[in-house]
Amino acid sequence: MKTFLAVSAATLILIGFSAAADDSGAVAQAQVAAKSWLALTDSAKYGQSWDDAASFFKGAVTKADWEKAVKGVRSSLGAVKARKVKSATFARTLPGAPDGEYVVIQFESQFENKAAAIETVTPMHDKDGTWRVSGYFIK
Repeated sequence: MKTFLAVSAATLILIGFSAAADDSGAVAQAQVAAKSWLALTDSAKYGQSWDDAASFFKGAVTKADWEKAVKGVRSSLGAVKARKVKSATFARTLPGAPDGEYVVIQFESQFENKAAAIETVTPMHDKDGTWRVSGYFIK
């Protein structure tokens, strides 16, 4: 009986470790996707940022509306001077979004015309298995 409990406990620990390792891998992949996508918005390639976004994102806003909205916000901020990851959190559920795999990434950012901002970029594991941005907010 003691051997069974030890094996069961070891199995549970390994299962927990495996899930944590999967989450950390997801976070790393999502951060790569977020940084790549941000490079498009930083370069004013707003149409391409919509093209490269998640299907959920594209279903929520048209390409023309996205280009207009992001251009208005980003042009007033000026160029990015600095950006660093503040936090990155894996989630399977988010308010107003279908269940799936998401990573909510917050960046501490500095722009020419705004010394301190928080950019929240939320990549999701899209239907085709690729990490793509499903949400973007600046505060």
